[in-house]
Amino acid sequence: QVQLVESGGGLVQAGGSLRLSCAASERTFSTYTMAWFRQAAGKEREFVAAISRGGTVTDYSDSVKGRFTISRDNAKNTLYLQMNSLKSEDTAVYYCAAAPIFRAAVSGRIDYWGQGTQVTVSS
Repeated sequence: QVQLVESGGGLVQAGGSLRLSCAASERTFSTYTMAWFRQAAGKEREFVAAISRGGTVTDYSDSVKGRFTISRDNAKNTLYLQMNSLKSEDTAVYYCAAAPIFRAAVSGRIDYWGQGTQVTVSS
């Protein structure tokens, strides 16, 4: 069982930046593709970004491409999401997720979810 704990959410003005972190409980962190998803109020959860086990391959949703950067530090069992040029439509609960393979992460076939962290962007 992998436990994932997100942090770094908060309130930020439009155009600002935030960095989310996700700490994993297991040394097996490096064996998982990791991803970020988000869910806005009244909407379905949606894919944001994914990163391969070694960190060499990434993928982003069109809505965040060029503004968000996903990264990982396997030595620290930690996943990151750097969010720049934030918009009001980025307001959501952001979830960290672990998947067995890359295409599973992108398609939402997730083994483990974090509890989520709220990001609110004021316009």
